[in-house]
Amino acid sequence: MYTPADRSGLRDALVAQARADARITGAALTGSAAVGAEDEWSDIDLAFGLAPDADQTAVLADWTAAMYAEHGAIHHTDMWAGPTIYRVFLLPSTLQVDIAFAPTEAFGAVGPTFQLLFGEAAEQPPRSTPDPVDLIGMGWLYALHARSSIARGKAWQAEYMISGVRDHVLMLMCLRHGVPHSQGRGLHLLPAATTAPVELTLVRSLEIPELRRAFRASVDVLLTELAEVDAELAVRLTRTLRELTAWTDPGW
Repeated sequence: MYTPADRSGLRDALVAQARADARITGAALTGSAAVGAEDEWSDIDLAFGLAPDADQTAVLADWTAAMYAEHGAIHHTDMWAGPTIYRVFLLPSTLQVDIAFAPTEAFGAVGPTFQLLFGEAAEQPPRSTPDPVDLIGMGWLYALHARSSIARGKAWQAEYMISGVRDHVLMLMCLRHGVPHSQGRGLHLLPAATTAPVELTLVRSLEIPELRRAFRASVDVLLTELAEVDAELAVRLTRTLRELTAWTDPGW
């Protein structure tokens, strides 16, 4: 396990390395460190802006080699956001190191967690948030597949689909309450009264009666949140969504 001192030391070394790399014209802290919210579990989040003539592929290859040879990385994975690539490294100490490599025009704040260390940042359009109506659509889509999975005796698929309904309901709740919606980051900020009914959607076993119970609960909370988003749409969807769970009622 790494210590906060280990993390700070490595982050300082990476920023110094970036300053010495002529292909990198800007660097920023991102994540919790950028807003003074680090704790002992926080990882390293950095963003680098590349010079206009820099070869992103070559820079990425050189930094990846250094992370393995000099800092002991044991694996990495990539995520893309437009032209920016986020390379995420895992160290033996369990420390996660996220480094974004952005072209000059894409180097800048897309949210509040961006603290410029050197160079210049370009103004970026704000990060878009999902449309609640789209989340509702995904919610009922997962619900359809939850029903058929239970009916077919596919217990693990049913659990997956029920969880999908719940995840989209929780995202809707986050949007409604104005807390971070991505990757569950704002769930702890939701009022307990809001999340309490969602606890009933947790699947406690793969027995068919339990899957049916959790499925009914997931549709219940989806309908509740649907009414908060669009009352007219709720009227149109409620009867059909209730029909989804009618066959799961104990008296069926």
